[in-house]
Amino acid sequence: MSAATRIIACEGLGATTAAIANEAGVSNGSLFTYFETKTELFNQLYLELKTEIAAASFEGLPEQDDLRKRSFLVWSNWMGWATAYPEKRRALAQLAVSDEITATTREAAQQTMSGIAELMEQLRANGAMRNVPMDFVGSIMNSIAEATMDFMIHDKANAAKHCKVGFDAFWRAIG
Repeated sequence: MSAATRIIACEGLGATTAAIANEAGVSNGSLFTYFETKTELFNQLYLELKTEIAAASFEGLPEQDDLRKRSFLVWSNWMGWATAYPEKRRALAQLAVSDEITATTREAAQQTMSGIAELMEQLRANGAMRNVPMDFVGSIMNSIAEATMDFMIHDKANAAKHCKVGFDAFWRAIG
C-alpha cells in the first residue's frame, strides 16, 4: 500500500502495476497474489486512506466539549494528517476522482467518515447553511481545507496560523 501510495502520488492513476510492484520490491505477479486487479488495489488503498484520515481526525476528541472546540480539534487533526503525509494526500486526491473507485468502496469510506458527517450536520443545523444540501456544505469545507493544507505545507513557519485562519473561515461560512 505504501508503494502504491508513492507511485500514484508521483505518476497518477495511469501508474502501472509493474511500477507499483517494483516500488514495493516484489514481482508484478506477486502483486496479483494480494489484489486480483489494479482496480481492487486502488479501491483498497482509497478505503485505507479514508479510514486513516477518520482515525487521525478524531484522535483525542473529548466526548463533552462545545461544538466549536470539538470542530477545531477535528480540523486541526485533519490538517496535521494532511501536512504530515503529503504523498497520501496527493494519492487520495487522485483516487477520489477516479472512476475505478466503486460505489461500494465509496459507501464504505463514507461510513468511516460518518463522525465527521455528524459533526458537520450539527454545525449546519442552526447555521447560515441549514437549508443548503450537505454535499454543497461538504464541498465548501473541502475547498477551504485544501487551501489551508497548501498554505500549511508551503509556509511551515506559519502552519499553525494558517490552520487557525482556515478553520475560522470555515466556521464563519458554515456555523
